Amino acid sequence: MVLGKNVKKFREGKGWSQRDLANSAQISQPFISAIENDSKDVTSKVLKKLALALGVSITELIGDEFTPTGTE
Repeated sequence: MVLGKNVKKFREGKGWSQRDLANSAQISQPFISAIENDSKDVTSKVLKKLALALGVSITELIGDEFTPTGTE
């Protein structure tokens, strides 16, 4: 999946740890880890939080692959 790779790429590009991103996006660090490992699906709400925290567009985060799910 593209999302996990992109979240990690943009996070590392900012020099952030998973905890830094978690704090900025108001998402738990274990959830950030799960997203980066492609073991969790994300909602559009979570995508918005991640994009805002990372300073990128949702399109940049998801690439061409996204099917929204119900809950975070």
